[in-house]
Amino acid sequence: MKYSIIVPAYNEEKRIGSMLQDYCSYFSHLPEGDVEIIVVMNGCRDNTLWVVQKFAKRYPLLRYVDIWQAIRKGGAVIEGIKIAQGEFVGYADADGATQAHSFYALIQHIGKLDGVIASRWIKGAVVEPKQPFERRVASRAFNYLVKILLGLNFYDTQCGCKLFRRDALMSVLPFISTTRWAFDVDILYHLHRKGFRVKEIPTIWRDRSGSSLNVKRVSLEMLFAIIRLRLVYSPFRFLVGFYNKIAGFLGIRF
Repeated sequence: MKYSIIVPAYNEEKRIGSMLQDYCSYFSHLPEGDVEIIVVMNGCRDNTLWVVQKFAKRYPLLRYVDIWQAIRKGGAVIEGIKIAQGEFVGYADADGATQAHSFYALIQHIGKLDGVIASRWIKGAVVEPKQPFERRVASRAFNYLVKILLGLNFYDTQCGCKLFRRDALMSVLPFISTTRWAFDVDILYHLHRKGFRVKEIPTIWRDRSGSSLNVKRVSLEMLFAIIRLRLVYSPFRFLVGFYNKIAGFLGIRF
């Protein structure tokens, strides 16, 4: 097995069908055994499982895991990594905002790199329709803080379309402590600390309706998460316990 694509899913019955149709049909044209797609459902209370099972009957490259509790995107991706068989392991969002051909672009660019991530914010990227002003401001502010606090020289850490060498991911997995909105930053930061080479390439990203994202709340949680990550790997590590208490008081989880 060369490539494993993990699809974390939480209550995605209305959107995951078109995504799986796109990915399964596209990658079925590659030599048999080259690609596997693993859907990791976590805490789904709708008919996501039924939709996934329907596609699994049609496409042998698709398999799935149904976890009863909600372990968030990061937790679902981690569980997928543990069972993935590919030499290269990546993940894509269940809403299909990045289509199969965009994920294939990561495969084409990986070469001798340790990772390739899709970006909506570098030259050549296409974003349709244009994101609301509030989300664009929040995204750029978050990216600036990530660069300043963590030294990650990427323009887009949050796009849900990434591919890494399995051995690189496995080497940092024990250090990942964030399973919510800053999960991607957590992975990229630890890969950076270990000297792995990750490249950012432009992607085509099409917004999908159906998201219940609370931009203000998510922005606050992401801010707390990256500050915590910086504290953990700094001379001020002794403050992490106190910081966790403040976050808990505000209802923020990592």
